[in-house]
Amino acid sequence: MKRRHFLSVSAIAATMLSGFGLTACKNTESNQKETEQPNFNKFPFNEKSISELQKMMESGDLSCEELVIAFMDRIEQIDKNGPSLNSVISINPDALPLARQLDEERKNGQLRGPLHGIPIMLKDNIDTADKMMTTAGSFALEGNFASQDAFIVKKLRTAGALILAKTNLSEWANFRSTRSSSGWSGRGGQTHNPYVIDRSPCGSSSGSGVAVAANLCVAAVGTETDGSVVCPSGQNGIVGIKPTLGLVSRSGIIPIAHSQDTAGPMARTVSDAAILLSAMTGPDQKDDITVNDENKPKEYGSNLNKDTLKGKRIGVVRKLMGFHSEVDKIMEQAFEDMKQAGAELVDVELENLHQYGNEEYQVLLYEFKHDLNKYLSQCKFPIVKSLDDIIKFNEQYKDLEMPWFGQEIMEMANQKGDLNESEYKEALAKCKKLAGEEGIDLTLKKHKLDALVAPTNGPAWNIDLINGDHFGGGSSQAAAVSGYPNITIPAGFVHSLPIGISFFAEAFSEEKLINIAYSYEQNTMHRRPPEYYSTIMQ
Repeated sequence: MKRRHFLSVSAIAATMLSGFGLTACKNTESNQKETEQPNFNKFPFNEKSISELQKMMESGDLSCEELVIAFMDRIEQIDKNGPSLNSVISINPDALPLARQLDEERKNGQLRGPLHGIPIMLKDNIDTADKMMTTAGSFALEGNFASQDAFIVKKLRTAGALILAKTNLSEWANFRSTRSSSGWSGRGGQTHNPYVIDRSPCGSSSGSGVAVAANLCVAAVGTETDGSVVCPSGQNGIVGIKPTLGLVSRSGIIPIAHSQDTAGPMARTVSDAAILLSAMTGPDQKDDITVNDENKPKEYGSNLNKDTLKGKRIGVVRKLMGFHSEVDKIMEQAFEDMKQAGAELVDVELENLHQYGNEEYQVLLYEFKHDLNKYLSQCKFPIVKSLDDIIKFNEQYKDLEMPWFGQEIMEMANQKGDLNESEYKEALAKCKKLAGEEGIDLTLKKHKLDALVAPTNGPAWNIDLINGDHFGGGSSQAAAVSGYPNITIPAGFVHSLPIGISFFAEAFSEEKLINIAYSYEQNTMHRRPPEYYSTIMQ
């Protein structure tokens, strides 16, 4: 007889449960009645899309102010209490006045676009010129109030989006320790996966993924160097887009590495993610890589078609599979679904896969020191002005900053020289060549493919603050290192833990990938809201 897996819905810590009158799980075999968990999906705006909310506001059935109040109440109910997701690090004190202003504009016929009055959240490494700090989750940046919005924030505000809050993250975007726990930061504590509370949300855009999945906002923005948008999107059952390097400005974002860093939208549907991306793109004089970009911003969600997969040739990268048998089953079903939708699938070898991992790490170490020092030098208040200062701060305040793990990566980066070192230049050149021109580009051309496909993630692992993450597998590296686009969409579940599927292709192929992803999404509809189980029992 096979072992029977079932979910316990009542093992959340007693202090978390007491506010809702819950008790521990009782033995039903002893004829004791089991107390049910509150239905956290009984929320009037649960799973509402941008277009649905816009229709409600256009008809007068809903205002931005009412929507903001509802989300604030929900944050209090399930992020700070209840399951205690811990995804929000700070709420915008001016959210309600801003909502009233946007409502007044609507009343006067001054609509800014599809994001007008839509509450979104930003990862806490993105500058906002308001009453919210930008800290990357670190106490070292307490008091870092930006003097101006990051470029993408300006774009989002201009588009009418309401910045509701900032989200928790893996501190310093998970570039601090070799055994860190995704979703943990000194300021924010540990973020939890809403599907199963004791499981990891992945990172580093942990809070953004959780907040969107749990319907604490309509959409959010994360950042990625390698996997930090797509992994938390996959493990939290949402859509995430890692754009082409240079499509989205990096100015005003606390960096890891300029050769791979980019912000990206995270939403519950492909359409919503596309709307957010459209508002974020554009040339920025402060980010040279965007200024001469000939790939002008597009309305990425304007021509979505359920039948887009028909006639598409998709390359299956099987060497990015095989790390979990249940994930493989989900992928095989996804491939069949794509075939049923009219796509042609071809098994391919991704050229030069896994041939640049060490070089990538060296590039990140060099660029982290250089880029972070540059960002810190422009900050007005924080006492830290360099990576060296941060390392010393963490040592001085170990109880706050290093109660669970250290800062080995920071220390390694601090030992690196400048960007004129031959080690850095050679590693960077090898990475871009093998991952891009002789990797994704060559594979697509060789097999005449429209896109490549692979699993985004494995099942979320148990949170382990002492030993760190137990990452099972993923497919983010090639697109991350090359700087090419990558989109993840819900593909199914392994014992109630979400699994994502990733599509990636050549530079600036966002429009094509978004349409492919939309077609897959609409033909399968795997997204479902979390049930907030406390743990998985055997």
